Amino acid sequence: MRTLRGQKNLQDIRQTGGDGVGGSPLRPDGALKVRGEFAYSSDLWHEDMLWGTALRSPHPRATIRSVDVSEALRLPGVYAVLTHEDIPGSKYYGLEIQDQPVLAIDKVRHHGEAIALVAADHPETARRAVERIRVEYEVLTPITTEEQCLDPETHGHVHEPHEYRSHGHGNICHEQRLVSGLGVTDEVRAMADVTVSGSYEVGMQDQAFLGPESGLAVPAEDGGIDLYIATQWLHVDRRQMAPVLALPEERIRLTLAGVGGAFGGREDLSMQIHAGLLALRTGKPVKIVYSRDESFFGHVHRHPARMTYEHGATRDGRLVFADCRIVLDGGAYASSSPAVVGNAASLGHGPYVIPNVRMHAIALYSNNPPCGAMRGFGAVQAAFGYETQMDKLAAALGMDPVELRRLNAMAEGDRLPTGQRIDSPAPVAELLRRVKDMPLPPPLDPDRPDIRRLPGALSNTSHGEGIVRGVGYSVGIKNVGFSEGFDDYSTARVRLEVIGGEPVAMVHTAMAEVGQGGVTVHAQIARTELGVEQVTIQPANTEVGSAGSTSASRQTYMTGGAVKLAAEAVRQALIEKGRRRYGWTHHDLTLSAGTVVSASAGPLVAMVDLLGDDAIDLTREHHHRPTVPFDKETGQGSGHLQYSFCANRAVVDVDVELGLVKVVELTAVQDVGKALNPLSVVGQIQGGCAQALGLAVMEEIVVKDGKVRNASFTDYLIPTILDTPPMPVELLELPDPHAPYGLRGVGEAPTVSATPSIVAAIRDATGLALHRIPVRPEHLTTEAPGAR
Repeated sequence: MRTLRGQKNLQDIRQTGGDGVGGSPLRPDGALKVRGEFAYSSDLWHEDMLWGTALRSPHPRATIRSVDVSEALRLPGVYAVLTHEDIPGSKYYGLEIQDQPVLAIDKVRHHGEAIALVAADHPETARRAVERIRVEYEVLTPITTEEQCLDPETHGHVHEPHEYRSHGHGNICHEQRLVSGLGVTDEVRAMADVTVSGSYEVGMQDQAFLGPESGLAVPAEDGGIDLYIATQWLHVDRRQMAPVLALPEERIRLTLAGVGGAFGGREDLSMQIHAGLLALRTGKPVKIVYSRDESFFGHVHRHPARMTYEHGATRDGRLVFADCRIVLDGGAYASSSPAVVGNAASLGHGPYVIPNVRMHAIALYSNNPPCGAMRGFGAVQAAFGYETQMDKLAAALGMDPVELRRLNAMAEGDRLPTGQRIDSPAPVAELLRRVKDMPLPPPLDPDRPDIRRLPGALSNTSHGEGIVRGVGYSVGIKNVGFSEGFDDYSTARVRLEVIGGEPVAMVHTAMAEVGQGGVTVHAQIARTELGVEQVTIQPANTEVGSAGSTSASRQTYMTGGAVKLAAEAVRQALIEKGRRRYGWTHHDLTLSAGTVVSASAGPLVAMVDLLGDDAIDLTREHHHRPTVPFDKETGQGSGHLQYSFCANRAVVDVDVELGLVKVVELTAVQDVGKALNPLSVVGQIQGGCAQALGLAVMEEIVVKDGKVRNASFTDYLIPTILDTPPMPVELLELPDPHAPYGLRGVGEAPTVSATPSIVAAIRDATGLALHRIPVRPEHLTTEAPGAR
């Protein structure tokens, strides 16, 4: 086992291992972004470019009686106004289920749904034209609550019965049941000496990326489209666009533009089809850039959840059963809700050995904003439920909450409630031990508190009165990669040639670089496998095979694996070239420092001499081990590729008089298998913890009667540098034998596990029950009604 510690000496991390695998070379785009010189998709420009925008519904549920665009068309500078009647192909699209109209047809199902498009010679002209479009609505009562959704006879359907096609029944988009062991019966309950139960809620979180949705569509001479776009999955964007634009996929060419954050919010389409429709209609390039409020309506969010949990244990703390129900509000359209339900059901018990489990997870259709992928993908909501239950159970048993978790922790060889055996390291108990053993920050000095570090310090609200410190722990589990039988693969092309007297490797993939650092890691892999220093990364586009989505913590595993395979093939081809030319019989050949080297005979020939004017250019696909769908009724099946585990400790100070929270420190210990770039890995863990902090104490899209009430960064609060505490990170490297380099996806696990630790620390400080997140100030004062 090798342990790396982050944050205390990042310079040492950066220098370890050079510029290959295991080192921490700096990001090629890092300095440009810090200086404000990086070109994002919103910076795109084209001569004779038009600006596009959309008319969006002010109602969450309504029937459209008529749409009159005549006044908009009369406005000088307007080139096109489109409604659903102008769509040349299919009028529906969807990431998994084609249930979402490109433009509303005869009804709107959520606040902000697009109804019409405008292209004009100036963005202000386009906005004014949208204001001139007249829509006659019959406003209907929105279906927004779980109770309303599950009673369609009284409240109606979000999608009418004839529209259900293959995606559910009633207002249920998808559901998954799971039963393991004996399930949960009266007999099983009788085996437990202690039981605890609770109901929990998670609010709707936004990805809150800083770069709004934007892109540029350029009509091509062949009648197709060249689209420059900030996205997470180029090839699936194209697959969804082609039927709507009535074009073959090969005439839709996508190139990744600079992405200002994603976190799942760019996995679905936003303005891709809209820009393409306007460009084809006008014959001119069309640029669309969302405003911040439009961005809140233009992408999916994290599913809000209502959950009920019951756990039983023996007197000595051994878990006997878990009975769980998770209801996710998927909003108006399916997006990736079915997969989110699968994750919630299969991971909703936590990283614990539980002999008997019953789970029912549901995603509902409603007239609330559509929800889909966000970092943690179903596991985040569940972790708040099961980790709160672990603290409740520990209190009921009089046990230390960390020791209760360690007693029941999964390990390699154990089986999940799905029946899948964990066949790679699962050091859950070790992670918990290490996070508990890490040094605590110094305690508050009640006589001389540093008021700069107190809750509300920037507003000078406290001089130390009513401040209470708390400590909380948690651990989480997250799957890596796509699941349930999806043929997840990635493609990479690697070329080796001599340029300027040096061997140079070129790497070309369709991986969407959204900030995760894949462009850095791909160069590291090429350097390691090919023994070269110079590596160029080609722009990501659809000219190469699919790299899959930048989501599910999968890109380093999948596209990194593809780059490794392609580079290995190039290396072998170069060595075979040398065998043919020089008659080598060595079996210990490799490439190092620009030279073909034999471990026994030493350097043999410079790569530049062996290559000459030739180039070796090879493409490879990387497929992971097969998975299977979960049985719909029992939830049994080896549905996931790999599991990632992270443990956290949070230290908080709470002003119990004002309800203010200061996270003093947030510590993480995570098994990463193999840290290909330790500095980047530490950054990913710290970033995931920061998003978890936001969900714990501040981030929520407020939706009332289907309407979004805070679609701005003034009213939707995200953590800033002033809210972000020190985040010590410790990395364990326990290789997964089935993964490239033994690596393990890391980006999502800390977002799953950190939120419960923060809330647990607040409970420790206040003694309040806190069954809902985010925790608001009104929940925390000593007079908080019903909170104890």
